[in-house]
Amino acid sequence: MEFNEHKPIYLQIADTLCDKILTGEWVTEDRIPSVRELGVALGVNPNTIMRTYDHLQSIEVIYNRRGVGYFISPGSRNSIIKIQKEQFIKEELPKIVTRMSLLGIEPSEVFNCK
Repeated sequence: MEFNEHKPIYLQIADTLCDKILTGEWVTEDRIPSVRELGVALGVNPNTIMRTYDHLQSIEVIYNRRGVGYFISPGSRNSIIKIQKEQFIKEELPKIVTRMSLLGIEPSEVFNCK
């Protein structure tokens, strides 16, 4: 995994794990890799993975069964969609609209509206 220097690594990893849920690769109640397993697989410090897992737990995407591991929470897909839609509308869409305006691009050109 290649990391972007403009966003914390733990959030980039969280985004990747959320993508696995959105694509259906991971589903509700699936056990996900342990902190150590994922750290080794991605070549990052286990503390970074723990921070990722803490973040995902705080937004109720995963949960921990003590002594067993981490699992995908019921409703995680809907939670991710809600959070990412809000982020897109608040952070990314304004940049796109501004860029379209600067370049003189009409929405109909992008969305093939007739």
